[in-house]
Amino acid sequence: MPNIYDVATRARVSVATVSAVLNESAFVSPPLKARVQSAVVALGYQPNLLARSMARQKTQTLGMIVPDIANPFFPEVVRGAEDVAHTAGYTLLISSSDNDIRKEEVYLRLFLAKRVDGVILTKAPGRMPRELQRAFTGAGVPLVLLARTVAGFVTDAVELDDKGAAYDGVTHLLRLGYRRVAFVGGLRGASTSRKRLYGYKAALRDSNVALDPALVTEGDFRVESGYRAGLELLKNRPDAVFIANYLMTVGFMEALRQYRMRCPDDVALVTCDDYPWMDSFSPRLTTIDLPKRELGAATAQLLVERIARGKGRARTVTLKNALRVRDSCGCGLRERTALA
Repeated sequence: MPNIYDVATRARVSVATVSAVLNESAFVSPPLKARVQSAVVALGYQPNLLARSMARQKTQTLGMIVPDIANPFFPEVVRGAEDVAHTAGYTLLISSSDNDIRKEEVYLRLFLAKRVDGVILTKAPGRMPRELQRAFTGAGVPLVLLARTVAGFVTDAVELDDKGAAYDGVTHLLRLGYRRVAFVGGLRGASTSRKRLYGYKAALRDSNVALDPALVTEGDFRVESGYRAGLELLKNRPDAVFIANYLMTVGFMEALRQYRMRCPDDVALVTCDDYPWMDSFSPRLTTIDLPKRELGAATAQLLVERIARGKGRARTVTLKNALRVRDSCGCGLRERTALA
């Protein structure tokens, strides 16, 4: 393979000039720069990125671990993070932990071994091992949490307003007159699940509606768990339900069909997260729109800034949600009933 000396010989310049052009580390006149670039193309020269990164003590790569890349929530999150990383000159390496803390640790150690410059992490339920925290600190590799926080682990984080999402969705149902509002929560141990449950309880409390434990169940953010939750909850005849994510809503709607019940006529529904295809759903789903792309972008931006700034007080950014009212909450049905 051609090396930097071959490029210098063909371009009739010094090795230092070739290095300056390739690394953009010093000014080179346009004619010389053109000769170097022409020689690189003619020889098919590929820079030794490993040697370059070792010299700079930077690899210009970021690691990112999400729980489930097949969940439609995360591709938009990754897209936002990748856009910011690319603009800042970084390559993003992506892995999926499947919410398995052991698999997550394997990827974290792999990223350290690959000498990434920083990591974005949506934490699997469970604590961050102290020894692993020390390894990141010792390597000088910053880690920013995305969406989920971890008790006892102080670092930069970007969160959604999970409590507010559930509070707004449940309050909307209560304002429409529903009183037996059920709740399908997410994965046990995830901070997002815990905060959405807090929001549900707070909405009931602020509307003077008693909490019925029989109307509360949990899933794992996947379709099958929403189906199982639906089969359990519908025995207790709720008149409305708040579901903590879209995939569980798909499963819950299947349980409704199995019970020969209709939404919103028999059970009104509000779910977390919004997608372009929601208008094609029947009924069209009322949702709490979570800013997915902004979540990824804000997390990557925080990480890039932390890499540049180094040590300092940890920061937490909380993004806002938006209520998207459509048909599944039964607002149109309630209005027609009131007029009648």
